[in-house]
Amino acid sequence: MPRPWTKASWSGASPGRSILRPPDTTASKQQTVPSAAEQARVHRRTLTVVIGSQILGGAGLAAGISVGALLAQDMLGSESLSGLPTGLFTLGSALAAYLVGRFTQSFGRRLGLAYGFIVGGLGALGVVIAAAVANVALLFAALFIYGSGTATNLQTRYAGSELVPADKRGFGTSMAMVATTLGAVVGPNLIDPLGELAEWIGVPTLAGPFLLAAVAYGVAGLVLFVFLRPDPYLLAKRIAVTTAARHAEGSARPSENQMPPVGIGAYVGATVMVLTQLVMVAIMTMNPVHMRAHDHEMAAVGLVIGLHIGAMWLPSLVTGALVDKLGRTPMVVASGFTLLAAGILAAIAPGDSLGLLILALVLLGVGWNFGLVSGTALVVDATVPQNRPKTQGTIDVLIALAGAGGGAMSGVVMSTTSYQVLAVAGGILSLVLIPVLLWARREHAVSAYPLTDHIQPSQK
Repeated sequence: MPRPWTKASWSGASPGRSILRPPDTTASKQQTVPSAAEQARVHRRTLTVVIGSQILGGAGLAAGISVGALLAQDMLGSESLSGLPTGLFTLGSALAAYLVGRFTQSFGRRLGLAYGFIVGGLGALGVVIAAAVANVALLFAALFIYGSGTATNLQTRYAGSELVPADKRGFGTSMAMVATTLGAVVGPNLIDPLGELAEWIGVPTLAGPFLLAAVAYGVAGLVLFVFLRPDPYLLAKRIAVTTAARHAEGSARPSENQMPPVGIGAYVGATVMVLTQLVMVAIMTMNPVHMRAHDHEMAAVGLVIGLHIGAMWLPSLVTGALVDKLGRTPMVVASGFTLLAAGILAAIAPGDSLGLLILALVLLGVGWNFGLVSGTALVVDATVPQNRPKTQGTIDVLIALAGAGGGAMSGVVMSTTSYQVLAVAGGILSLVLIPVLLWARREHAVSAYPLTDHIQPSQK
C-alpha cells in the first residue's frame, strides 16, 4: 500500500539522513502524488519566499551595475578597462551558474540558491576591502566572486516555474522576477547616501553600494535557506517520476536521476537569452561612463541605471501573462525590435539629454525582459524535472559568458570608436533573434504559440 503523503516527504527530509544527501529513490517510489490544491499551495509559498529573497537580491545586483565601471576607472586610471568589472563579475556568474545548477540537480533549489547568494555577499565585501586598501588584484578577485550573487539572482526565476501548468509558466517565472524591481530600483538611488557612509568609515565613495550588496545578498541567502521548504524542485522531480511510473504500466520504472533528452525549444530559448544579455550588458555598462563624460552628476547616473534595472524586472508583471497568452515567439520578436529601438535612441540622444538617455535605457531593460521571460519559458517547456536544473545551469553559464564578453568589450569598442557606434551595433545584433526563430519553426516545428505544441509528451 502506498505510503501516505506527508510534509516531510515533500522536503526530502527523513530521520537519520544528511540534509545534503540526495533523496532516496526507493522511498520516492512509494509516495503518492500531492493533489493539485496541495501543489498550488506549495507554489504560493515558494513564490512568497522567492519574492522576499529577490527584493534583497535586486539591491545587491544593482551595486555592480551602477558603479562597478566607475570604480575600476578610478582605480585603474583608464577608460578602456572600465568595462572589466562587468566582465569579471559576469564571468564569475558563469562559474556560479554552473555550480548552482549542478548543486540544485542533486540537493534542490533551497541549498543551491542560498549558498549562491551568500558567496556573492562575501564577494561584495571583498570589493569594499579592495577599494579601501587600493588593491587592484583583490578587486578583480572579489568582483569575480561577487558574480555568484548575479547568477543566483537570475537562477531564482526558475523556482517560480516549478509546480505550475505549462500554460502558466511565463506567469510563474515573471512573478519570481518582478520582486527584483524594488531592490534594484532603490539600490542605485542610494548611491549618494551610501557614498557618504563609505567615506565615514574610511573607504572610497564608489565602494558604498557594495556595502549594501554584501548585506543584501547575505540576508537573501539566509531567507532561502530557512524558509524555502518544502523544496519546489525536489517535489516536482518526485511528482514527475511517480507520474511517469504510473503511466509505464508494467514497463521499467524510471529513476529520479534518469536523463531524458532536451527538446529543441531549450536551444532556441538559450539563443534568445544569450543575445539579449550580450546586447543589454554592452550598452548598459558604458552608459555611466558616457554620462560622466557629459558632466552628469552621480545622482543622475544612479537615476538612469535605477530606472533601467526597474525596466528589466518590473514589466514581468505583464510579460509573463503575454508570453502565456500570445506565445513565446511573438514576444521574442518584440524583444528584438525593442532592443533595436533602444540602441538607436541611445546613439542619437544628445549626451546632455537626461530624458532621452532614460528612455533609451528603459527600452533596453524592457527588451531584455521580453527576451528573458520568453526564453526561460521555452527552456522550461523543453525540459523535464530530471534534466531541468542541469540544463538551466548550463544555459545560464552561456548567458553569463555573453554578459562577460559584452561588458569587457564594450569599453574597448567605446574607447576606439564611440558610445554611439556601440549602441547601434548592439541594436542591430538583436535582430539575429528573428532568423533564429524562423529557422527553428521551419526545421523543428516550434509553434508561434507553443503552450503545448513542443512540450515533451511526459510533461503534458
